[in-house]
Amino acid sequence: MYAQTDPVVTGIYKWSELPVKKTAERESRKIMEGTSPHFDYLEIHATTQIEGATPAPPHAQEDIEEVIIVKEGTMKFTMDGEDAILGPGSVILIPPLALQSLQNVGKGPLTYYVMMFRGKKPMDMDRSNDAGGHLFLNADELEFETTDRGGRIHYFDRPTAMCERFEMHVTQLNEPGPSHKPHTHIDSEIILVIEGDTEMTIDGKEYQGSAGDLYFINSNESHGIRNNSDKPCKYFAFRWY
Repeated sequence: MYAQTDPVVTGIYKWSELPVKKTAERESRKIMEGTSPHFDYLEIHATTQIEGATPAPPHAQEDIEEVIIVKEGTMKFTMDGEDAILGPGSVILIPPLALQSLQNVGKGPLTYYVMMFRGKKPMDMDRSNDAGGHLFLNADELEFETTDRGGRIHYFDRPTAMCERFEMHVTQLNEPGPSHKPHTHIDSEIILVIEGDTEMTIDGKEYQGSAGDLYFINSNESHGIRNNSDKPCKYFAFRWY
């Protein structure tokens, strides 16, 4: 279904620099596409639908797992007969074979990120089902846990059909400075900035990112993120192996 691609490049993917494809009802932005240490296919794109856009027909992915993050607007998502109304910051985990559809039900545009991935190891639907199957995570229903640097929102930490472990959370830093010391781990990781200004060091290279920008860190690369202003910053962190 998907052609062989090159490895995804470590670094930053800036929202303002992404190419935009437009139709009457939608805009699409390809962010990345390639392989990674644990995936033989990884793609991330963003879609914006105008208010009242015609929903695409329901569909299922045969051997691709997906994560959707709502950036702005209000989404109605239907998966295997279950509906959810989700606003900004909400997340959906979609296992392979799940029948899915979505539509913009808000007053204004709906923008969302889609991460599509296939593991290098065979997909394991029993592992996915044992961990709970699909997920709807409404940002309005998640708890903000205060920390000494700001706060954290836990989304999930579990096996999936394509991953032995997939963990996702939001971090908020209220003051300038690092979230933690630079470190490495076997997981590949994505940092998606949703508010404020940040700096990231990845294997000795410095990057700067603001709302909408995305950092990609490959497995075992040293990295550390910092708040780069006097105002709070907030970002999604998600990692997997």
